[in-house]
Amino acid sequence: MHAFIEPDHMKKKDLLVILCALALLAPFFIFPSVYDRYETFNAEHGMVMSFIKFAILSTFGECIGLRITHGVYNRPGFGIVPRALVWGLLGMGISMAMTIFATGVPAFLASLGMNDAPAAMALPLSWRKVFVACCISVAMNSIFAPVFMTLHKVTDTHILATGGTLRGFFTPLRMGDILAGLDWHRQWNFVFKKTIPLFWYPAHTITFLLPGDVRVLFAALLGVILGILLAVAAHKR
Repeated sequence: MHAFIEPDHMKKKDLLVILCALALLAPFFIFPSVYDRYETFNAEHGMVMSFIKFAILSTFGECIGLRITHGVYNRPGFGIVPRALVWGLLGMGISMAMTIFATGVPAFLASLGMNDAPAAMALPLSWRKVFVACCISVAMNSIFAPVFMTLHKVTDTHILATGGTLRGFFTPLRMGDILAGLDWHRQWNFVFKKTIPLFWYPAHTITFLLPGDVRVLFAALLGVILGILLAVAAHKR
């Protein structure tokens, strides 16, 4: 009997999740004043908004991934609140990295002889602008992403090992033990060698072609998309 009841129960939860997402997004489209306030706050408190965007969107992406692979949005030990906290902090790091690389890479290209590289990012879409955006993406994802991904894996392992509780999350992090126990073959052969060049290089090239005030939001959405894609692939496998 349980096998027949559970699908209907999950469909109701899916509908509830969709309705909650629509209720959260609707005011930004219905009321211009709400969107204006969002833009103002985003411009004045960029790092705070980076925390909020990644804490909500990326954690939601992990919940969707769990729904695809295990049929539920949450389960004991998953740790939604600690994951949201981690994603928020990582989001601030991503925002910082995007600012650094978006400024530094064009300056580096200029030092190599491409003098108009910094100016190209402020001009309309062109192949030159795409090239510079691609260089920014490659530099950021080659230098920053491996450290970021490894740190994220460490925090995920810590959350699961401490039962997914907020209290457990603030216990000492056994960094050495966790690093020693990571599956470095998978980390290298799949996470680094496949997701970075095949997904993050082109995805963040698009990110850096967007206006600066929406890059962090788009980056957070990319995390949701990748989480869903990986969950679908794992489910099929």
